[in-house]
Amino acid sequence: MQPAKTIASLFEEEPRQWRLRGDPHLWREMKATLESYDYPDTEDRLAALLEATYQQLTGMPLSHHEPFFIERYSHGGMSSGYVSPPFWLEIAIPLLRARYRETG
Repeated sequence: MQPAKTIASLFEEEPRQWRLRGDPHLWREMKATLESYDYPDTEDRLAALLEATYQQLTGMPLSHHEPFFIERYSHGGMSSGYVSPPFWLEIAIPLLRARYRETG
């Protein structure tokens, strides 16, 4: 019997590189937030859930392209607390979608 697929499992292996210091904190918070959600039955539903969760946690839509500051992600350093929307649009979400397709 195979273990049940979970959305959190898509987040297990973190990207090798981040753009700004807030990105790994958002990654981990999204993983924790989504671990109780049912595994979506389509990639489009996954994408919608990722986008909604991103906006819920950051207060910003994915369409906002400029880096922005999240106080709870600020732990020291020059870009501490800043999230890079292009990283999420160009790297993180495509990576999660590819992992979803691989588990199909």
